Amino acid sequence: MTPEQKKRFKYWQTRTIIATMVGYALFYFVRKNFSLAMPGLEADLGISKTSLGIFLTLNGVVYGLSRFVNGVLADRMNARWYMSIGLALCALSNFAFGFGEDVSYWLTGEHDGTQFTNTMILFMGIMWVVNGMLQGTGFPPCARLLTHWVPPTELATKMSWWNTSHSIGAGLVVILCGYIMGNMGVGASHTGAWRWCFWLPAGISFAGAIALAIFLRDTPSSVGLPELEGTETKDKKDAAATKGPEYRAFLRKHVFGNPLIWILGIANFFVYVVRFSVLDWGPSLLSQSKGVSMEHAGWLVAMFEIAGIAGMVFAGWATDRWLKGRAHRTCVFCMAGAALFVFLFWRLPADAPVWLLFATLCAAGFCIYGPQALIGIAAANQATKHAAATANGLTGLFGYASTLVSGVGLGYLAQHYGWDLAYVGILAMALVGMAVFLLMWRARADGYDEPQAGQSN
Repeated sequence: MTPEQKKRFKYWQTRTIIATMVGYALFYFVRKNFSLAMPGLEADLGISKTSLGIFLTLNGVVYGLSRFVNGVLADRMNARWYMSIGLALCALSNFAFGFGEDVSYWLTGEHDGTQFTNTMILFMGIMWVVNGMLQGTGFPPCARLLTHWVPPTELATKMSWWNTSHSIGAGLVVILCGYIMGNMGVGASHTGAWRWCFWLPAGISFAGAIALAIFLRDTPSSVGLPELEGTETKDKKDAAATKGPEYRAFLRKHVFGNPLIWILGIANFFVYVVRFSVLDWGPSLLSQSKGVSMEHAGWLVAMFEIAGIAGMVFAGWATDRWLKGRAHRTCVFCMAGAALFVFLFWRLPADAPVWLLFATLCAAGFCIYGPQALIGIAAANQATKHAAATANGLTGLFGYASTLVSGVGLGYLAQHYGWDLAYVGILAMALVGMAVFLLMWRARADGYDEPQAGQSN
């Protein structure tokens, strides 16, 4: 590139990273708002915890499948429009959810009763499943955009910073909806406030979707710039396959027939088991096995997430700084650290100081969130920019399948055999995950034909 082209490329690279960070955070605005609205849905409408749990389960399962399907589609679509339209549709499904009572009245002609309630629950359930399906349009276009605008040797650092977007989005919507539930609605009980937990985030997200369409561009060639240096392939058939009828063959070679992608997917399963075990069971685990009050337990789990943000950023920087982009090697060290700190946390006595519990749990979060971010980076690099979204969809499918173990599996162990065996299970998952990453220790940093500057085998 000429100096002028490099200057323009840097501008568009920064603009793309910031726009996708904001956009992906807004996907969380219309996804993580549900948990804050749940008490209102239960109190105002009489929706049972079982029904709410079914909403969550179906949304999660559909989201995992949708990420995979949309990963395949996004690699062949214009990511600018794919992401902005997807976010707009998520916002509309949230608007519709907030009108659940009105829709049920319109369909049944009743304000209460069994038929009214069942119709309302069915409509809301369908809207939340639809939202889960549409949520899958969030990450895949981001994976495509980032691999077209960020060179492989910088991807770990920049994408680790980018990965903080989901924590930022989730944190901000929790604050927003917490304020809504405590200050809006009718009367002292704030009746109807739950509606605004869907309408207000939806309004913000819809505006964000319009902004995405304005600020994003698909690839460097969309703005008259040459494609990213260092991402060419010697095999011209591979390059052509991304635009012609040979695309399926390209995916078979670089994704579905690529053993490194499958290793990353399997490893992602174990990473998510450890992560979700703490996030989902943390309050119960802390209160029942360590005698921590629920107030302190909530803060400890929150700090686990915050420590994870620092872990993501550090892991990305360390990958580019010391391991020449080999994210899978960083993951080996991170999983070893996660196993160590889970073990130390387990062995702490029930009367251990809260600060010591805090330190060990935060250290575990710092370690486990490194692989959580780096697997997506490694998959994108190994599959190349032409199949980055598909590869991330496949590894993400493994990640969300982990809830079978972290949810039902861990709960069964804790209920029937006690928390000690549950700790052993989490520790085992961390160690197995480390072993899986070791299988690709000797792999190169990416799947491009020519090694990047500074790389060697």
